Amino acid sequence: MAPTAILATQHLENFKKTLEELDIKCELLISGISKKKKEELLARLSQGEIDILIGTHAILEENVVFKNLGLVVTDEQHRFGVKQRTKIVEKGQNPDVLVMTATPIPRTLALILYGDLDISIIDELPPNRKKIDTFAVNKKMTDRVNMFIKKQIEEGRQAYIVCPLVEENEELDLKSVQNLYEKYKTEIFPNYKVDYIHGKMKPKEKDEIMNKFKKGEIDILISTTVIEVGVDVPNANIMVIENAERFGLAALHQLRGRVGRGEYQSYCILKYESNSETARKRMKVMCETNDGFIISEKDLELRGSGDFFGTMQHGLPEFKIANLFEDMPILKLVQSAAIKIIEDDNKLEKEKNKLLKDLIKDKFLKRIEI
Repeated sequence: MAPTAILATQHLENFKKTLEELDIKCELLISGISKKKKEELLARLSQGEIDILIGTHAILEENVVFKNLGLVVTDEQHRFGVKQRTKIVEKGQNPDVLVMTATPIPRTLALILYGDLDISIIDELPPNRKKIDTFAVNKKMTDRVNMFIKKQIEEGRQAYIVCPLVEENEELDLKSVQNLYEKYKTEIFPNYKVDYIHGKMKPKEKDEIMNKFKKGEIDILISTTVIEVGVDVPNANIMVIENAERFGLAALHQLRGRVGRGEYQSYCILKYESNSETARKRMKVMCETNDGFIISEKDLELRGSGDFFGTMQHGLPEFKIANLFEDMPILKLVQSAAIKIIEDDNKLEKEKNKLLKDLIKDKFLKRIEI
């Protein structure tokens, strides 16, 4: 299961290359397929004629029935909720589960977010990948940055220009992308093919734009963070992030990962306008390291856990006293104590756990009633 149709399609292509010779049947389930094809696919799936099904949220629909689901893989797990993960698992009889994310989560924080899973960390680049050179610049450097983009395009490469979300306001966000698009297309790079993509577009439109970019039909793509999870474009080797101070470090690192996917030396240019010490520290971290785990630890330190993920969105606990960054040793002890209690008395029926049970009821049942 992948968060976008274009990513699911890319996975299908890669799986087919590897597995077709072995007569392993792979199919794609996305919302864009015709009703007739979908009915035929679902019938084959329920009869066990499809070995690997790759798809988007469409896999979660009730009429998607597996004959014998043995393994569930969720790509870009941070784009799915816990409930969605549970929903797909329930389509099998206790299948194995693998969740993957390239968003760097501090090792310590991962224990709380994914405490029910064993965690494996791949902390090295794939073969033949080059380190991405990162530079932080202020607006005085704009002309030099534009000249650098021009040089790369003249050499046959492509570029991403990323705009920030402005306080989660889609209207403002949309305006910033279109304004920047007009400026690049008419004033700065009138001789190149410039296009834009944003979150308010229909999935089909977004897929069409990304496919054109992948085929080299677009030189410069102006975008919001919608490209954070996207298709591989090995020829795109430069990314400019406008107002980089408005992004968290983890988001900047995730965006930076869109380039550096081919044989060419790649660059990420962070344009920032804030003079605050925190902004400067964060830009310095990005320029000094490509290690996602160092970056995520720094992000947690500089922003706090609530800001790091958006506490409510991710169900992260808001502690009255504890600090996720400073108090992790105590929180680890608490976590292991909680696991022991559940193993010993999972319904908290023993006398020694009565106060704990009353406290949990008082804290959580009230919320549910609201």
